[in-house]
Amino acid sequence: MLERMEFWAMVAHESDGGVVLTRQEVNEEFLAPGAVTIKVHYSSANYKDGLAITPGGGVVRKYPIVPGIDITGEVVASDTDEFAPGDQVVAHGYEIGVSQNGGFAEYARVPAEWVVKLEGLSTRDAAALGTAGFTAALSVRALLDHGLTPDDGAILVTGATGGVGSVAVDILSGLGFEVIASTGKTDSADLLSEIGANEIIGRLPEDPDAKPRPLSKARWAGAVDSVGGKSLAYILSSIGYGGAVAASGLTGGHDLPTTVMPFILRGVCLLGIDSVNHPIEKRRDTWARLAGDFRPRHLTTLENFAPITDVEKVLHSIKNGTHSGRTVLGVAGEF
Repeated sequence: MLERMEFWAMVAHESDGGVVLTRQEVNEEFLAPGAVTIKVHYSSANYKDGLAITPGGGVVRKYPIVPGIDITGEVVASDTDEFAPGDQVVAHGYEIGVSQNGGFAEYARVPAEWVVKLEGLSTRDAAALGTAGFTAALSVRALLDHGLTPDDGAILVTGATGGVGSVAVDILSGLGFEVIASTGKTDSADLLSEIGANEIIGRLPEDPDAKPRPLSKARWAGAVDSVGGKSLAYILSSIGYGGAVAASGLTGGHDLPTTVMPFILRGVCLLGIDSVNHPIEKRRDTWARLAGDFRPRHLTTLENFAPITDVEKVLHSIKNGTHSGRTVLGVAGEF
């Protein structure tokens, strides 16, 4: 039945030097190789998806493609005993939405070793978390594995209204940490306080034109940083002795104008966070924690909803820096 079916997808095409996203009826040729076929319930909007529809965005290898790095839904066919029709699952990262068709379609097919069976989370919950929430969980886990506890002091979260930052604030607060939220959105203080931030500060460094100092006054025990650039350099110089920074983003730039001083004089650790190629068994374990002790307490507060046909508008708001929280994209029944 699946081989004869036609279904709807949002397909990105190159056109006249640009990228056009169109609603298009497709067939089984748009189902990538893989053992697990998923009826997509939801996807979500991510910065990387915005790059997929941006000329020269650098994430898509070949057009046309169905973007959508997050897939949540129900298994409808499986060539492996590991998954069965009816299983509720999430798949994200790896090649999804960048070199093989992703979640902005009614159906998707992926290798079994990219799939996580959901227990304790609905497919909508999983989409609200998505890659950003998973990255936040990896960041928090890295700080805990480093040995940080609430008794060590405050944790800074940069880009606090974004997907990674907002979920990190929620998780850290739920674990008992004092959380300092850094954001350039002055109208988001109430939201950040509601999800658990103890203090809200502006973007860092306060003076972006100032020459970075090798070491600044120690202000935080650790940090979750999704900004990079000068912000990360400043944060590293301001972490207390033995602290750590979990870094996952570069919206502030990919250069790191720092010195070795934080590392050799304060024993600070820079922990790189990669969610794309994270090993599947560790990935499944982290999703289990997102359904357990890492479960955000305010996920519905952070969640926005849009039908998949509005995805281009949502992605432009993310690229323009006007988006907050997480946007779930309804796929099933929304074409």
